[in-house]
Amino acid sequence: MTTWEYLITPLPLHTPKQVLDMHGSEGWELVSIVTGPEGGSVAYMKRPKQ
Repeated sequence: MTTWEYLITPLPLHTPKQVLDMHGSEGWELVSIVTGPEGGSVAYMKRPKQ
């Protein structure tokens, strides 16, 4: 059974792709993007725990 670890990170308005690419290169998989409580975008990511 796979055990996951999670990352919740804000996405900057002007550079969301760079942030997603950076975390993707570290093994993080995007699960969802939602609007945060202050109006900005927040990414929820996961990767298998090592």
